[in-house]
Amino acid sequence: MPKLAVFPKAFMSQLCRDGTMTVSEWIEIAVQLDIDGLEWYAGFLEMEDRSNWSRFRRQVEAHGKTIPMMCCSPDFTHRDPDFRAKEIQKQKQWIDMIHALGGSYCRVLSGQRRPGLSIEEGLIFAAESIRACLPYAAERDITLILENHYKDDFWEYPEFAQQMDVFCRLVDQIHHPNFGVNYDPSNAYLAGDDPLELLGRVSDRVVTMHASDRQLTEGTLEDLRREEAGARGYARRLSHGEIGQGLNDYDAIFRELKSAGFDGWISIEDGVDGMEQLRRSVTFLRDKISQYWSC
Repeated sequence: MPKLAVFPKAFMSQLCRDGTMTVSEWIEIAVQLDIDGLEWYAGFLEMEDRSNWSRFRRQVEAHGKTIPMMCCSPDFTHRDPDFRAKEIQKQKQWIDMIHALGGSYCRVLSGQRRPGLSIEEGLIFAAESIRACLPYAAERDITLILENHYKDDFWEYPEFAQQMDVFCRLVDQIHHPNFGVNYDPSNAYLAGDDPLELLGRVSDRVVTMHASDRQLTEGTLEDLRREEAGARGYARRLSHGEIGQGLNDYDAIFRELKSAGFDGWISIEDGVDGMEQLRRSVTFLRDKISQYWSC
């Protein structure tokens, strides 16, 4: 049966930019929820001190929880090979990080969709870079998970492999026991794709999932796409909503995942409107997991 984790989507600035929330404070908040684990982010300010890695693991495990997966954002689509080599080294450090935290899954991305980058170039750069990281991950029993991503909080341009066809082409180029897909249904909407069609194409490769339900606070997806390139982070008109209250059909999603034999981690990206919202999202997903995996 799938297990539930949470990600501190509402506290990224506090944890990664201004330090107004400590990681320990986030842990103590998160463990009060009906969850099994906490998804980590490599960019927490306090993770720069390696001595904190084991300390945070002990703190989480003292509450009977684990740190199963880590969110990080390698940028493998730069034309400069030296730049890509540095990103590969960063990814290897992040693999070490999640290994020290006791986890099993470490995210990879393709990189930014920079102006002038062709699809063929980007696919070559991304696939080669991910393959370069896989032996290192395998030695540490870590699975690299490629997400159908929108845009990292601190990136200038959207994800290179944002659109379904490009994402699936990249997935099809990488076959390794320590590689899989982290599926995020909301990101498919932002790419102009059907999240259920995408899931049908990759469900046999999905090993983890981000549960989210995004909504636009104003305007249209076309408005979003006009303003997303060249602006750092997420567009202001984009909002993470309560799970089950947005566009995603979680019954259809879970039916497909169940039929594909999925039993991995589902991490919740929610809570931007408060912890009660996040608590409701946990309850919604607990009920859905019970409905589809207990029968």
